[in-house]
Amino acid sequence: MMPRVPAHLHERAFGMLQGGMRTADVARAINCHVCTVRRLRQRYREMGRTADRPRSGRPRVTTPAEDRYILTSHLRDRYRMATTARVTPGTHNPSISAQTVRNRLREAGLRACRPVVRKVLTRHHRQQCCLWAQTHHRWTRKDWQKVLYTDESRFCLTRGDGRIRVYRQRNERYTEACTLGWDRFGGGGSVMVWGGVSQHHRTELVIIAGNLNAVRYREDILLPHVVTFLQAHPDMTLQHDNATSHTARSVRDFLQDRNVSVLPWPPKSPDLNPIEHIWDLLDRRVRDRAIPPRNVRELAGALVEEWGNISQQELANLVQSMRRCTAVLNAAGGHIRY
Repeated sequence: MMPRVPAHLHERAFGMLQGGMRTADVARAINCHVCTVRRLRQRYREMGRTADRPRSGRPRVTTPAEDRYILTSHLRDRYRMATTARVTPGTHNPSISAQTVRNRLREAGLRACRPVVRKVLTRHHRQQCCLWAQTHHRWTRKDWQKVLYTDESRFCLTRGDGRIRVYRQRNERYTEACTLGWDRFGGGGSVMVWGGVSQHHRTELVIIAGNLNAVRYREDILLPHVVTFLQAHPDMTLQHDNATSHTARSVRDFLQDRNVSVLPWPPKSPDLNPIEHIWDLLDRRVRDRAIPPRNVRELAGALVEEWGNISQQELANLVQSMRRCTAVLNAAGGHIRY
């Protein structure tokens, strides 16, 4: 079989023909069959050009009904894999491959992406979050500046790749069908830390050895760090979540005895707290270091160092994002993009 004539040789061959060369000589010069040169000349007479005629391409192995079925099945089950979606309605068509399914989904605007990991929310959680947002959505930037946002976070040396994919369209990143519930940390050695930030200030980053209970939270966090900070800034309000160590009776009595104002907080709402973004920023800064930490001790030292390297302007920008209350109301208490 003679090789296919490249497109750039079409014009060269036709120029040879116009120059008076014989058909056989042109075929020998461009290494093709004589009939190919004759068809090239005939195509120019009929179409006025030497390019190949338009081709229909490879025929589709799926019908429009099968295309709609593939799309509908993945919209109903966003976590369905392409390898399990090859059975179509009607007569089974074994020629439909997983890549064909991916192609049809891509044509419809669906791509396999990693799902956003968020807390599992019940109806009660959504209602509480909406009530909180309705109460505070009229707060001004000056009001949010008087809040000390605090939280604990655990940083792991290693963590899973999370190679779970979800098919979604544009603007569906935080919808319920594309969000994966998650409630556990990754494996490997880890370090738990506590910190607090506000518009113009920040506390020290405290390394917490072991688990944090109500007694340790009161003696190791509130007394040496929070109370001291609020005494220096008496107009500030403490914010912490509804962890057991925060809501214990001994902790509430301790804060009440010292006249510490506490901002009410809805349950399971980490996306409302701007300090969660600071933990993400801190984690990225530690992992982007020239020499990543190799053990728990190095990880603790890197966290403390990078905590101090975060600029106050970055913290202020996150505090100013508390307009997210409106986003909570629009999402009916569900997950938001913050």
